Amino acid sequence: MTHYDVIVVGLGGMGSAAAYRLAQRGQRVLGVDQFAPVHNRGSSHGGSRITRQAYLEGPEFVPLLLRAHELWDGLERDSGRRLFTRCGGLMVGTADSRTITGSLASARAFDIPHELLDAAEVRQRFPTMAPSPDEVALYEPGAGLVSPEGSVAAHLQLAARSGAELHHEEKVFTWSSTAGGVRIGTSHNYYTADRLVLCPGAWAAELLGGFGVSFTVRRQVQYWFAPSGGIAPFREHPVYIWEGDGYTFYGFPAHNAPADGVKVAFHSGGRTCTPDGIDRAVSGDEVHEIASVVKRHLPTLPGAFLRAATCMYTDTADESFVLAPHPAEERVVLACGFSGHGFKFAPVVGEILADLVVDGATAHPIAQFDPARLLA
Repeated sequence: MTHYDVIVVGLGGMGSAAAYRLAQRGQRVLGVDQFAPVHNRGSSHGGSRITRQAYLEGPEFVPLLLRAHELWDGLERDSGRRLFTRCGGLMVGTADSRTITGSLASARAFDIPHELLDAAEVRQRFPTMAPSPDEVALYEPGAGLVSPEGSVAAHLQLAARSGAELHHEEKVFTWSSTAGGVRIGTSHNYYTADRLVLCPGAWAAELLGGFGVSFTVRRQVQYWFAPSGGIAPFREHPVYIWEGDGYTFYGFPAHNAPADGVKVAFHSGGRTCTPDGIDRAVSGDEVHEIASVVKRHLPTLPGAFLRAATCMYTDTADESFVLAPHPAEERVVLACGFSGHGFKFAPVVGEILADLVVDGATAHPIAQFDPARLLA
């Protein structure tokens, strides 16, 4: 039986990045995932994810985002793939909404280039958008979108190039500490290593039973529409997050072929599910709900419905991350609970996980992600 320096369980957004960074640092890496490469069964698919630095969730995230942007550029160069489209980002809400106050606090704390626009200025600059008179927007020119599938593929490509052994369509059922390291049991075999990195996505509760942290999985839906006025007005368009009365939705420019339309989705809501029991069918009522909300804010966008795809948020109680050594297993490192806003951090999470495995610590500020905060 081959013994590895480190096993990475889960090869989605975070696990693929970890496998690459660990192999790059000379570790003998085994990566294991229950699905085929770059699959659509978890949380790292759908063609686009927003990336931004004027971060409404709090200034404490910004140093990691600054590093992530550096790493996105390097990942593009090293993989030869286009991953990051810098198209600008618009955060919209009332002046006292979390979307505005949080984004503004982060922008000011780290001198992130931005503009504050009133409703009339938004309408003039972005004619597709129709904010109400009491709404304002923060525009961040450096924001944009990344390709989740492309990013996972790039990390896997570079991990394999750096010597990582990657096993797909192999489900992990058990893991445990041993006298000399760790051991996992899969649908195919047992494997041992000195260290274990768990990046289980929506399967966190399954692989971390008895851990003490509660993870809630929410079913979310991504929708694509053909705007009634055509896609041309959405070609040169920012990504956006719009906080309304009791809901938040987000969207993207038309950045692919015309037949792909324009993507929008709710960030709020979503019914709870299990990762293996999620309902993948999207109902007409769900399409009508998103279309009726979006039409109030971007009147030409809903147009004709094209398609929809489900994905999952894995939430912690405070909607922040778990990114730390396991509190009870010194050879195990955790990366999970990314709560619907984690993908943009994937490159720096991979770097952090490699630090924790190889060096036992990281210079990146991750104290806020210690699971102890959720165990009190």
